[in-house]
Amino acid sequence: GATERTFVAVKPDGVQRRLVGELVRRFERRGLTLVGMKLVQVRGRPRRPVPREPRGAALTGRPCPAQASEELLREHYGALRERPFYRQLLSYMSSGPVVAMVWQGLDVVKTVRTMIGETNPADSRPGTIRGDFCTDVTKNLIHGSDSVESARHEIALWFRPEELICWEDT
Repeated sequence: GATERTFVAVKPDGVQRRLVGELVRRFERRGLTLVGMKLVQVRGRPRRPVPREPRGAALTGRPCPAQASEELLREHYGALRERPFYRQLLSYMSSGPVVAMVWQGLDVVKTVRTMIGETNPADSRPGTIRGDFCTDVTKNLIHGSDSVESARHEIALWFRPEELICWEDT
């Protein structure tokens, strides 16, 4: 096998259900290396200018997620553009924060896809992420690149090169 990188996104339902730590733990325990991670809020087209700092952020002291445009989602899911669920998918993916990650390891694309399970949670085996945590195909918790080529494309969409850190165990 070869050392590869893959893109993984915890979708809004996974973030809202507070499962990010559990999912990171599973990948780390499998021996994969996290090389990039960020919390992103994808926004649809703004109707008015977006303020530099989201309203209330200074008052609450809570950090706000990085902003990304709906164009990023359109590019990411471009292959699904003609599918009947495409608009619903874009709406869902912009309904809350997404945790975007890059994982590295031996045959990591295949490993992560196996760990995630089938797209339809009803077809996912117990022990997989979707088999353990999902019940609805329209809110299936997590995305993982389906090939090395897709991973390269998705990583480039979601991360700048300087946001990825190469490191080794010491």
